[in-house]
Amino acid sequence: MKQFFICDCSLHENKIVTSSFVVVSKQVKPKKSGDPYLALTLGDRTGQVEAKMWDNVEEALDAFEQDDFLKVKGLINKYKNRFQLTIHKLRRLGETEIDFSDYLPKTTKNIDELWQTLTDFVASFQNPHLKRLIQGFMADPEIAQAYRNAPAAKTLHHAYIGGLLDHVVSLFRSCDLICRNYPQVNRDLVLAGAFLHDIGKIHELTYNRSFSYTTRGQLLGHMIIELEMLQAKLSLVPDFPPELKTLLEHLIISHHGEYEFGSPKLPMFPEALLLHYMDDLDSKMESMRALFERELDQENPWTSYSASLGRPLLNTAKFLEPKPAPPSPPLAPENETLPLPGLDGIEDCEPTPATGQEPVKT
Repeated sequence: MKQFFICDCSLHENKIVTSSFVVVSKQVKPKKSGDPYLALTLGDRTGQVEAKMWDNVEEALDAFEQDDFLKVKGLINKYKNRFQLTIHKLRRLGETEIDFSDYLPKTTKNIDELWQTLTDFVASFQNPHLKRLIQGFMADPEIAQAYRNAPAAKTLHHAYIGGLLDHVVSLFRSCDLICRNYPQVNRDLVLAGAFLHDIGKIHELTYNRSFSYTTRGQLLGHMIIELEMLQAKLSLVPDFPPELKTLLEHLIISHHGEYEFGSPKLPMFPEALLLHYMDDLDSKMESMRALFERELDQENPWTSYSASLGRPLLNTAKFLEPKPAPPSPPLAPENETLPLPGLDGIEDCEPTPATGQEPVKT
């Protein structure tokens, strides 16, 4: 049974640990001498840690590959304010030694309750075409099973089992509230877009051993996959308005909001713009929450640099915590006067006479 998890690094700093991990990435790099060393990213359900193996590398080079599981012995220490693992020994684990629940992070929320929340929202749709379409997706057992389990991303946000569903339910709630403030916005269209905007992740990502991209996901991306999935389901919905299909397609391909973020089109109608901003907000808020959680044991209210957000973050809860009061100076005993600082013993000092003068006699 796995006992050391990556979230425990702060409790084992500068100590030798032995534990098992999944290999998230594997690289062979040259030292200054030209000899190879291993640069790995290891993971478990609580996070990831960078690992280096400097010695006895030759025998380990071909012993494992990415997505394999390893038993590792090594030293936990910090480098540039981040924990890392210096590997002394490793071996590949056999399938019978692996408990997969130790390695893939999973939502702490109840999946059935999240799915029911989504079902209730879709049941409230006023547009019969959109209701029938989304209910058709949810009634597909293969899609429903994958939708309930898939992560929303490989690393950036909601990167855990159930992350896609968690993200979409959060989006439904936010979009529903915002639509109440803008009555000109078509609520059903926004929510249908929220359901569809990342559904292609169920085919873009693989998450049996670790989170990575499928070949189809690498070559096409989730937006293209989503357009294909939409076309397949629309063929089963008779008399679906072609104009409504075009709007859904635009919601899918524009939800990243900017060309440089992978959107082939910018959002061009209110529902598309609203979906983009709500999606961006939800992903960033989750990224912040996850970073605060990973660094919960740090006293500093400032986090380490977040590559996805391009900045360090201030944990306002830590920042506003009451600080311990400084120790009070010792109280003087009753009837005793403490001397002023720097004047101790001044009454014992004779005045120094000027040069060439006799001391003043009293």
